[in-house]
Amino acid sequence: MSGDRLMLDGAAGDTIVYRAIGLIRTPWLRVEDVPVQGAAAPDAEGRIEVHQDYIEGLLHIEGFDRLIVLYHFDQSGEVKLVRRPFLDDEPHGVFAMRHPARPNPIGLTVVSLTHRAETTLFVRGVDMLDGTPLLDVKPYVPRWDAFPDSAAGWLDVSPDGPKREGRE
Repeated sequence: MSGDRLMLDGAAGDTIVYRAIGLIRTPWLRVEDVPVQGAAAPDAEGRIEVHQDYIEGLLHIEGFDRLIVLYHFDQSGEVKLVRRPFLDDEPHGVFAMRHPARPNPIGLTVVSLTHRAETTLFVRGVDMLDGTPLLDVKPYVPRWDAFPDSAAGWLDVSPDGPKREGRE
């Protein structure tokens, strides 16, 4: 299979190997320009270019309005377990936020699928840098993935908006 190998060492010395299955193309060339979440830029268009070896895995994907995209934060910066997030002035634990600099730099975004052409998925609502390595694509299934009445911790009282000035 083609694709770049991503090696991550676990805290217990275990090695976990992920293989990039494609590349994500977006208009965002600088970290500073990337929206906080894809929902903050629902019209931002991008492409998910899946490696040819995985084309069979895209069978029937066109029937889904939304996709869950998992990717490697390959430019995420220094890992800090506590930091001030993009939308709040109070420090929070990295596992209580979606900051890209994490012990395992795995990102998740729900995008809208507009159409497919061979191994390319055309999507909207992208919030990743251009050239981000793709780890996986999963269908978004509202009856399984939507919990609109769930508490969102500190984000329930934090206003939405652009990244705060001076945040990584």
